[in-house]
Amino acid sequence: MYFAALLARTEDGWEASDTELDDVETLSDLTDLAREASDEDTVLLLIEQEDAWFGVLRVDGEEDPRIYVSDAAAAARSSYGEILLTDELLGREPGDDDVADLDSLDLDGTEDGEPDSDTDTADDDDDDGATGEAAVSHSPVGDSQILDDLGVGEKELRALDADDALSSIAEALGAAEVLETVR
Repeated sequence: MYFAALLARTEDGWEASDTELDDVETLSDLTDLAREASDEDTVLLLIEQEDAWFGVLRVDGEEDPRIYVSDAAAAARSSYGEILLTDELLGREPGDDDVADLDSLDLDGTEDGEPDSDTDTADDDDDDGATGEAAVSHSPVGDSQILDDLGVGEKELRALDADDALSSIAEALGAAEVLETVR
C-alpha cells in the first residue's frame, strides 16, 4: 500500500495535503504537483510503500527538484518509485545498455505492499526483472542531504526504517500533527 503527502512550508508553518498520484507518470508531473502546492516556499512530496521504501522529492521555488530514495531496488519494482529513479539518480547514462530498463522489471506483488522476499534474486532465471534488480542495488540513492537545513541530517535520514520514516521526518520538521491529519 502506498501513502503520499505534500508538506508545504508557509509563513505559518507546515501545511499538509493528501495527494493522489494516479495521474502522475513522470518526474516532471511530480514536480508540477509539488509546485502547485506553493510557488515560493519549500515543498516536500513524501512517498512510501509500506515496509519497503520511502522517497522524498523536494522543490524549492523554481529550482530543480532534489530526490532521495531509501532503497533503489525496492523502488524500482514500484510504479511510483520508478518515476523518482532517474538515470542521473542511478548514476547511469541515458540509454545505457549495461543496465536493464526499469520498465522491464517485474512488479511481483510489491505494488500491493507485500514485502520483497530474500529469495527473489538475480539467479532466478525466469524472472524478467532479475537483471534489473542485480543492476539496481538495495541501497539509498539521491541527495542524502536533502533535509539537512530542515533538521534531518544525512546520518538520520539513512538510518530511518521504511515503516515509520515519513512520521519521523514530519516529527523532526515539527509537522507530525499536520501529516497525521492527512494519513
